[in-house]
Amino acid sequence: TRFRNVTGVQTCALPIYWAAKGPKLQGVRAVIAESFERIHRSNLVGMGILPLQFLPGESAAAHGLTGHETFDIEGLGSVQPGAKIQIKATTTDGQTKTITLQSRIDTPNEVEYFKHGGILPYVLRQLI
Repeated sequence: TRFRNVTGVQTCALPIYWAAKGPKLQGVRAVIAESFERIHRSNLVGMGILPLQFLPGESAAAHGLTGHETFDIEGLGSVQPGAKIQIKATTTDGQTKTITLQSRIDTPNEVEYFKHGGILPYVLRQLI
């Protein structure tokens, strides 16, 4: 983390931004969580990563997810703010289960950012 002094106040480069940029650089396309901090959710969308949230009262444990599954996400071409998204989780032994999650793309602008792969590609396409 880099620190700098701005008008006498110690600040640092936003490490939470890297919490979205790092996964993007590793090829992550979606993040599934029980909840998101506002800025982290926004940074994920800005990087073109789909934030998906368990429905109220649900969790990875409630669905028997271990983190070793592979996921197929349906309906990415028609993502809308707050839409319910179906994912198919496949375990290492081939068993599958379908889970409904809520898209945490919250605004029409965020839909556009996501469809373009992030805010930077979106802005660049607007300039061309």
